Amino acid sequence: MPESRGSQDTYLLIPILLLTILVSIAVIRGPSLVSLSGFGSAILVAAPLTLATYALMAVAIAGRGTVDLAIGPLVAFINVSVVTLNGLGVVTSPFAVFLLALGIGVVYQVLFALVIIFVRVQPIIVALSGFLALVGINLVILPRPGGVAPDWMTSWGLGNTIFSPILLILLLATGGWLLFTLTSFYGHLRLMGYDERAAYTSGVHTNIARIGAHVISGIFAGLAAICYTALIASGDPTQGTTMSLTAVTAVVLGGVSLSGGRGSIAGALLGAVNLFLIGYVLATFNFGAVQAFVTQLFYGLILVISLLLTLLVPVVGRYVRFISPFSAFMVLGCIVAGIMLQVSTADTYPAAAVATAPHAAGGELLTRYLLLPPGSGSPGLLPALTPLQTLFMSLAAALALFVLVLRTMVVEATSRRLGAFVYVVVGALIVLLLLVVGTEGRSAPAAPASLSGAGPS
Repeated sequence: MPESRGSQDTYLLIPILLLTILVSIAVIRGPSLVSLSGFGSAILVAAPLTLATYALMAVAIAGRGTVDLAIGPLVAFINVSVVTLNGLGVVTSPFAVFLLALGIGVVYQVLFALVIIFVRVQPIIVALSGFLALVGINLVILPRPGGVAPDWMTSWGLGNTIFSPILLILLLATGGWLLFTLTSFYGHLRLMGYDERAAYTSGVHTNIARIGAHVISGIFAGLAAICYTALIASGDPTQGTTMSLTAVTAVVLGGVSLSGGRGSIAGALLGAVNLFLIGYVLATFNFGAVQAFVTQLFYGLILVISLLLTLLVPVVGRYVRFISPFSAFMVLGCIVAGIMLQVSTADTYPAAAVATAPHAAGGELLTRYLLLPPGSGSPGLLPALTPLQTLFMSLAAALALFVLVLRTMVVEATSRRLGAFVYVVVGALIVLLLLVVGTEGRSAPAAPASLSGAGPS
């Protein structure tokens, strides 16, 4: 039988803790990240890896140790196909590009599933064969990086704002997966991942379920290729090979079981974001000519450590059952938000504090944290609030009330379908936080090129 919800959520504590550490280091080492352009560039670079991780998770849950190592070359194959056909004037419109990308992804994954089901070849052999074949085909289609993405994709890859078509694709993909988890098909898929024979005897059409999982994986692979094309604005037949290792590492780090049956959208998202942040943090250090090798070294180490932790977490989970991953995320998230505010207002409030209270002890701290608006005198008993401070105090009060009510509902409720609602609310709060902090952040842009070492390439 599948493990309980609490036991599965225990795996999220590790990526949540790692996310807190990495975000803190990334913000301190690269302050330009805390801005609208910084957040926008980060979303742009992390989107292909995140969607590729979703694609791997879909087939991993189905069991049989299905890990599609060809996910990177598949994304690159769709990328070079779109760019080549765009150069020939065959595929230029958004509808045609989306249809081509999703179609190639679905067709490849369905062929993958049919070989596993009817030819009865081990999935890892099929994945390796697909990896080698696609790498060669990509170089035949486009021998070297080049070509131009469709014109309407130009604005997608600017990364100068949070709200972009890339973010919309990412939100729709995440929301679609959350809706999928509410279906009985998802339950059948998990049961099949735990024990395919038990699922078959329970009336589950295992072959259809496996094909369905691969179809979902193909859709996510197509979306990843579209985001990747928008990121590099051209075609690259070689960069997809690295994405495979990165995506597999993100899946394992997110607590998705490669043997099947266990996995969540939150874990996959956390794993992908952590891998992006590792690359970003390493990019802030100057390793010279060995920069790429150091990044791959860390990816490999994290993959090995993550596999070891999957063996230890069930044991440790017996002693930390009282810690809710959701509560840990909210508490650690408040700490990270404070660090972001510290970095984003570092260039704004010190000057204001000196101007308003040059001889007052702690004038900077009063201005930044004790709610003294820049340009005002003594706060008195009830200090006036700046718009930013008013917004954050209101959010803090609403969040405290929300957590209290939600915790009561979770304890008392018998249904587990509240999870999708929690993800939507938390996601909306995160986007709002990024928007507010980014608005107050530094104006120095963080170009996607400076983040390319942290992306799927």
